[in-house]
Amino acid sequence: MVQTTPAVFPGYLFLESEEEHLYHYHWEFRRTEGFFRFLKSNRNIQPLSGRDLETVLHFIKKTGPLAGISQVYFDENFRIVVVDGPLAGLEGNIVKVDRRKKRAKIKLDLYDDSFTIDLGFELIDKASGQR
Repeated sequence: MVQTTPAVFPGYLFLESEEEHLYHYHWEFRRTEGFFRFLKSNRNIQPLSGRDLETVLHFIKKTGPLAGISQVYFDENFRIVVVDGPLAGLEGNIVKVDRRKKRAKIKLDLYDDSFTIDLGFELIDKASGQR
């Protein structure tokens, strides 16, 4: 079975700038084909901070723009335990696990929006840490 590697934040573009406000670029972005809106809103543009920034940085540090495969095992209560990969530290955000397809759906919040992403995993042996 071929597993595709999804984009972590499809449709989002994150900019890092030394400038406190990118407001003077507002109209240039708005004229870009496919542009929808700024976060938090077009009238209230705000930089990522707090939990939102932590969520984005988690994926940037662990995966880059594309999500990789996590290494997991299932404990005696059939709960997923993440050993390594993009799912690490996000066990509380997992809303669905498909053991047959080796996919986990996680819920993420970014500002006032909630969305889910589907990430792949490989099953490893708990005792040896090997596949």
